[in-house]
Amino acid sequence: MYRPGLTAKDLEAAEALGLTREEVIAQRRQEQSAEVWPENEQAALLFRALGTQWLVGPGGAYGLNYAVLFHKMDRLQLTPERYEELEFEVRVIESAALAAMHEGK
Repeated sequence: MYRPGLTAKDLEAAEALGLTREEVIAQRRQEQSAEVWPENEQAALLFRALGTQWLVGPGGAYGLNYAVLFHKMDRLQLTPERYEELEFEVRVIESAALAAMHEGK
């Protein structure tokens, strides 16, 4: 979901193992891919559409801009029940993304 970019140290370590930068990047992409079950596809696509809508403070990202989330959801013409479900699903993904972003801090 989220992983910090490659550092010079990462690339030096990979080079010491005989790997090229392109191989390291390809491996990272493969590690970052995840299968999305059909019932979660709408939430995953919505979350991905919010990729530039993180609220960030001195400690890093702390949540999504819900005004944008709700605007996008309003345009989907959802039933009230589905609206609540989709909001919850995005919050679950958001929580996992924040945990990954702050891992090791």
